[in-house]
Amino acid sequence: MSQSVSIYVSGNAGRPSLAWRAYFLSFVLVLGSLFLVGCGRHKTEQAQVPPAPTIPEQPAPAPTPPTETTGENEKIEVPVGAKPIFEEVGMASWYGAPYHNRRGSNGEIYNMHAMTAAHLTLPLGSVVRITNLKTGHSALVRITDRGPFVPGRIVDLSLAAAKALDVYLPGTAKVRLEVLQAPAPLDTGGRWAVQIGSFAGKESAAELANRLQRRYQEAKVLKFVSPAGGWWVRVRVRDDDRQRATALAHETETAEGAVFLVRLD
Repeated sequence: MSQSVSIYVSGNAGRPSLAWRAYFLSFVLVLGSLFLVGCGRHKTEQAQVPPAPTIPEQPAPAPTPPTETTGENEKIEVPVGAKPIFEEVGMASWYGAPYHNRRGSNGEIYNMHAMTAAHLTLPLGSVVRITNLKTGHSALVRITDRGPFVPGRIVDLSLAAAKALDVYLPGTAKVRLEVLQAPAPLDTGGRWAVQIGSFAGKESAAELANRLQRRYQEAKVLKFVSPAGGWWVRVRVRDDDRQRATALAHETETAEGAVFLVRLD
């Protein structure tokens, strides 16, 4: 950037006077200042970028109890490191229709697509682990119903549980049952009864019910038809006492059907 200035003076043989010299010097200084200011405006200023904020470390999530997803999006939870409080080995079977959508022993509507099972004597609501001893597959189930009412079997699985444990296709399998959680003591308390059947005809069930009622006058004898079509007799002894029910089960013999000790709660 440059500027030129022409100054014409006269007198003193063409030499400028002192005043003019001073004026000229001031003028040059002003022009120089303007030049420096104007050039300085074209310099690019560097932006001051603040440092990136630091992200605080998130604490590791606390461990949660192990869960096992069941049918119909249910989940069964057990305490971390839960140890079996009762073990049993025997044959498992499964049941579906016509019991599906009917009320189970615990008051719930039975859903064969949920991970549940039936047992004769474990408290309703118990959480158990079932392991197929042949395949090694295991699953958690809730005890929601009573059964199986077939001699030689210890647990009746829902359809979903039977598929998870490789019991669905063969129909039965040898399993190990481990109780991990129970809402009530296993050895004391409870309400007990004896269930007898199944009878093919109503008359046979009624005859046995009448005979048992005469023999055990303080007992409550009920006959009813099951969803599968057979007739059953249930005897509730006085006070629903386990010892009385066990004695009645040992004393009762029938030419038709079998005798089972059953916990009602």
